[in-house]
Amino acid sequence: MPKVVFDSERCKGCNLCPPVCPVKIIKMSDGINKKGYHPAYVDEMDKCIGCGFCYEICPDTVIEVYKEEGGK
Repeated sequence: MPKVVFDSERCKGCNLCPPVCPVKIIKMSDGINKKGYHPAYVDEMDKCIGCGFCYEICPDTVIEVYKEEGGK
């Protein structure tokens, strides 16, 4: 099963990733990180298809996509 990991403390809350997610599972947090931004997160990981669109659009490379257990 694919897995997406966000480094929420480095996320600047640019909101670029939610619109590119084809299964609409990326949301923006109501809470804030140490830098004062509302970071992105995955709401329903089991629905992730591992497309990597969020990874590609992230300007700060805070997203990692793992397509298989232990692999990127």
